Amino acid sequence: MKVGLTYDLRSWYLDRGYSMEDTAEFDKQETVDALETALRKMGFQTEQVGNCFQLIDALAAGKRWDLVFNIVEGLYGDGRESVVPAILDQYKIPYVFSGPVILGISLNKYLTRLIVSAAGIPVSPGILITKKEDIKRCNLEYPLFIKPVSEGTGKGINEKSMLNSPAELKEMAEWILERFNQPALVEEYLPGREFTVGVVGAGDDAIAIGGMEIECKDNLPYSVEFKENYQEFCKYIPMAEGFQKECKSVALNVWKALGGVDAGRVDVKADRNGRICFMEVNPLAGLHPVHSDLPILSGMIGIEYQTLIEMIMKSTLKRHQLSL
Repeated sequence: MKVGLTYDLRSWYLDRGYSMEDTAEFDKQETVDALETALRKMGFQTEQVGNCFQLIDALAAGKRWDLVFNIVEGLYGDGRESVVPAILDQYKIPYVFSGPVILGISLNKYLTRLIVSAAGIPVSPGILITKKEDIKRCNLEYPLFIKPVSEGTGKGINEKSMLNSPAELKEMAEWILERFNQPALVEEYLPGREFTVGVVGAGDDAIAIGGMEIECKDNLPYSVEFKENYQEFCKYIPMAEGFQKECKSVALNVWKALGGVDAGRVDVKADRNGRICFMEVNPLAGLHPVHSDLPILSGMIGIEYQTLIEMIMKSTLKRHQLSL
């Protein structure tokens, strides 16, 4: 079976003048090489395709694959993660991970909240600020936390993201509206312990494999700077036994409510009463073998990188009714 690999290589964009912040979600060649090595060990033939622009060129030239392993994050708009799956759907080429609808909804943290909350899963009270006038109608209980509604990898999050007054809310909301040209999501701050939980599979076959606790230096927000330099700013700790059941339950319920497939991560945090609440879901989780959260937490519970990729491919092959 021939597997194409689609990905956003950070260096490709940097060479074309994009900034480090613009490319924060993109991959290193190390990630692509690790994935290719793991797939070849399983017996797959592989071809490195590249980003959406390179995929379009390859398809136009007549290239085809039996399956595509897609980790493209995309560049512009709140549907950027949906571009490659949508293109592949039109060519009837099956792919790894969720489709365009699920990726689009999950990238928009406000829409995700609506679905998750409707499924009975705890979320922190919050509102969406789409214009400056919305700031005045915020009646949430301080402290608050603010972030762009459709960014990942901690983009738009910094030491000012935790808000203690209307003046701080105004400053940060206006900054997000202008800097990111998108709404700001404001939520009541969750003061408890923070965890990220790995999920593998789809539907009734989905399982929460385990998780890890994230502790940031000086209790500062988990920003893009912290994520890129986690050895310096963060501690990743195996999830304590007392939190396993509730965190796994919340993560699995989130995954099923959204219809995630193959693998991803669900971020949760405890509220002031100790109840585990949903924060964010990532159905297109990073897969760098050393630096990405899903492989790190998998390693903590004894699942090696090769085994993780095999679990993901097993889910994909079953969904698409394919065999090696």
